[in-house]
Amino acid sequence: MVLPVNRRRFVVAAGALVVAPSALARRLGGAPVALVTADLESHVVAVEISTGRVLRRIETRPGPRSIESSLATIAVVAHTEYGALTLLDGRSLRVVSVLEGVTEPRYTAADRTGRYAYVSDSKRGEVVVLDLPRRKIVGRVALDGPARHLSLAPNGRALWVSLGTKAKRIAVVGLDRPARPRLATTIAPPFLAHDVGFAPDGSAVWVTSGDRGSLALYDARTHRLRRRLDADAAPQHVTFIGGRAYVTSGDDGSLRVHATGGQLLHTASVPRGSYNVQQGFGELLTPSLETGTLCIVSRAGRVLRTKRVARSSHDACFVIAA
Repeated sequence: MVLPVNRRRFVVAAGALVVAPSALARRLGGAPVALVTADLESHVVAVEISTGRVLRRIETRPGPRSIESSLATIAVVAHTEYGALTLLDGRSLRVVSVLEGVTEPRYTAADRTGRYAYVSDSKRGEVVVLDLPRRKIVGRVALDGPARHLSLAPNGRALWVSLGTKAKRIAVVGLDRPARPRLATTIAPPFLAHDVGFAPDGSAVWVTSGDRGSLALYDARTHRLRRRLDADAAPQHVTFIGGRAYVTSGDDGSLRVHATGGQLLHTASVPRGSYNVQQGFGELLTPSLETGTLCIVSRAGRVLRTKRVARSSHDACFVIAA
């Protein structure tokens, strides 16, 4: 079965990803919702952004670890230990499909068209390509390393993939043919790398460390190191809103706000174990593995709300619910 595709809604949603949640609700007739993995409880928690109220607990296969949405409409859940991917419909907050054909899926990056999503598979050392409307795997590329965190260029032409949680190499994957990725080159970072993230304008890639308090900023076109920055305890994770970069340290319980050129603007305290961080609709989500909390943070770096939603939460994303 092919998922229904509302192209107009996809275009509106793409433009709304940096709009405040209340304004988005007015434009799309829905409500911004956080989907948060309950890793130890085999479900995903739907949390209303504006109130922090739990709307639903969506039963899934065991061990939902990472979650990423495509245009705030379809969310991909990776069950790392069980070799499966769950697709959730953001509008109805229901499971629409479960896919196999992966061994150890880790993280997902979705393109801006709503068509393709790319999932790292650590056990096989590859990235698989999902055709979201068709609910099927349509391509793969071998990377010769335990593929983990990954980030897609805003223009959809390249994918950077960290080859491990403390990676000696980062793979650069070419996407001239989106369903037929190819390994273009690998890069040796100045430390053991963990997370990677393209800046919104596509000019730079931020690389975080898995073994020290440090960040590296790369030129996305030449793959050359631009500069190094200090950071809190490794591992760190990074996301972006406009001209700002947000870097979390779960071990230190901190979230740092940088200008995308590197200048440190602000530091906030978040619960320990808040490793992953996601952006959407002008706000941030950072869930905690240690406390099972979800922090909702403003683009200025101010913690707006902290809600305990599970025993342990690895990841979160935004969708638009009916």
